[in-house]
Amino acid sequence: MKNKKDLNIYIDLFITFFKLGLFTIGGGMAMIPILEDIVVRKKKWLTLDEATDCIAISQSLPGVIAINMATYVGRFKKGLRGSIVATIGVIIPSFIAIILIATILSDIRDNTYVNGAFIGLKAAAVGMIIWAVIKIGKGIFNDVMSWIIGIASFVAIWIFNVNVIYVVITTSLIGVAYIKISERGKVK
Repeated sequence: MKNKKDLNIYIDLFITFFKLGLFTIGGGMAMIPILEDIVVRKKKWLTLDEATDCIAISQSLPGVIAINMATYVGRFKKGLRGSIVATIGVIIPSFIAIILIATILSDIRDNTYVNGAFIGLKAAAVGMIIWAVIKIGKGIFNDVMSWIIGIASFVAIWIFNVNVIYVVITTSLIGVAYIKISERGKVK
């Protein structure tokens, strides 16, 4: 550690992602609006474009999106150590919660209040995901090609049941080709 400022940044990364891990209900996609609010608006660790890139990369890679995003932001902010600190921070709440829930779930599975809470939590998670799609979509769908790729991806996955991996690979290649073609057109 170089100095106290570095230590404070590591502590901030850990606490920020610990809180994100603690309050992200419904999976990593539900983390997106919270991440965007904290990391872009409040902490100003990333710009909205950088956060959108983080989400795209995190969603495209194997693993849990919440962990991928924590690792990405930690690395972006403070290198390898930052990625480790942020990742550990986001994992600990889920790790503890799953151990506790798995231990007591069989005893409370038929409890009316527990079932009601799960209904509310699932509905809230879907709402957060829809909000994230709308919020992030505003920054992504700013040209015709983005709309074509987005709609084609949705149709391929939802209607034709194309494996998401193939969609990610294909759309990445299309994006690269589109940029190359666009650059050639600008040169002339």
